Amino acid sequence: MTPVVYLHGFASGPSSKKARYFRDRLRAAGFSVSVPDLADGDFERLTITGQLAALGRAVAAIAAGGPVSLIGSSLGGYLAAPYAARRPQVERLVLLAPGFRFATRWPQIQGAAAMQEWRRTGFLEVFHYGEGRALRLSYNMVDDPPRYEDEPDFRQPALIFHGARDDVVPPEYSAQFAASHPNARLELLEAGHDLLNVLDYMAARAVPFLAG
Repeated sequence: MTPVVYLHGFASGPSSKKARYFRDRLRAAGFSVSVPDLADGDFERLTITGQLAALGRAVAAIAAGGPVSLIGSSLGGYLAAPYAARRPQVERLVLLAPGFRFATRWPQIQGAAAMQEWRRTGFLEVFHYGEGRALRLSYNMVDDPPRYEDEPDFRQPALIFHGARDDVVPPEYSAQFAASHPNARLELLEAGHDLLNVLDYMAARAVPFLAG
């Protein structure tokens, strides 16, 4: 079966509950699975470009130039999209509350004053769920020189799950994307952003979808 790379969310890591859950379910179904640390151990200097590079290395290691499928959660779901849009090697995608418009939503999330202070000092303190503590994040996260699309136009088959009660990434973003992309099927679930209460439901649909 086509190998799978799982992309964790922002301020998370390979040991997150969702990452471990999908890794174990997919391996039990016979898939080879990689769950890379998209920050490469350096969350402070995190950028979209750096995370896409980490994803590329993980894909090269597990797929060796052959087809690969991606599962991405939140920011990981966003990262899967521009990667797939540029690489036909990607066969299928499963996106969990994908963080479309991630880069351009920072001012809305932080507010103008906080953004100015972040730019002035160069760093913002962010709670890192994987580490269980606050870590510094460089302003390069929003000032990454390459500019990536808010909603990358990939064309591979995609299954999108989004919580109807998501207060982090509006579910309307996924609905708008699915409405303009016939290759994407959206399921709105009775859940919040973490989707932890619907893991079994999502896996029961994601595993056969990835198996083709």
